[in-house]
Amino acid sequence: MTLKSNGFSETRRRLRVLFVEDQVDLVENLFEFLGETDYALDFAPDGLTALHLLATNDYDVIVLDLMLPGVSGFDVCQRIRQDLQCATPIILMTARGGIADKEQGFSSGADDYLVKPFDLRELQLRIDALYRRYQPRRPGTTAGNVHFDPGTLQVEMNGHKAELSGISAQLFELLIRAYPNFLSHEELTESIWGDSDGDEGQTLRTHIYSLRRILEKSLGYGLVKTIYGRGYRLDPPDDEEAFQK
Repeated sequence: MTLKSNGFSETRRRLRVLFVEDQVDLVENLFEFLGETDYALDFAPDGLTALHLLATNDYDVIVLDLMLPGVSGFDVCQRIRQDLQCATPIILMTARGGIADKEQGFSSGADDYLVKPFDLRELQLRIDALYRRYQPRRPGTTAGNVHFDPGTLQVEMNGHKAELSGISAQLFELLIRAYPNFLSHEELTESIWGDSDGDEGQTLRTHIYSLRRILEKSLGYGLVKTIYGRGYRLDPPDDEEAFQK
């Protein structure tokens, strides 16, 4: 099994879980147990990778190990809450089961605490329970008469809907959150792919083109405007334009 740590590539809406764990064999067991029907699973082997993924993707639940290389799980948990201002529920999992450890975990911002070894079914039940409690709080994002739901990855405009997935969904969410400002080529490529190796410029243009085609087909508008030489901006039509269309 190949574990991915670069965001979503799924085409259907599933419960999205980020596992932050340096024991790859454990994560492989978790991925195999949970499967791909009801879950879109992502993986970070360390805290810094996790923070990057959380800055560029939306997740429904985070499962965070305490004993990580470099930055401890306690510190990662605090940075998720304080630096990223991320309210996604967090389950801490660790062999450290003392009350002092649990107290520190909850003080760091965790919502649940699971001591190793544990039954995989119990972890699944806890993930599902946290998701049910968190889901009603998930905000939508609006720009003009365009609404994006990060929970369903749907774009809605004047009663019409477009289904996004993968990098198209990531790009659209970045653009709508930045609206009415534009995002530079560098900001978009770094958010999606991390450090540039020189090829992301053409790759970005290809994905922007694909995103526009999806939006044009479903909504009647491409919505993404090119700021030549600089980047891209979301460009929702005004009410009169939408009516005439």
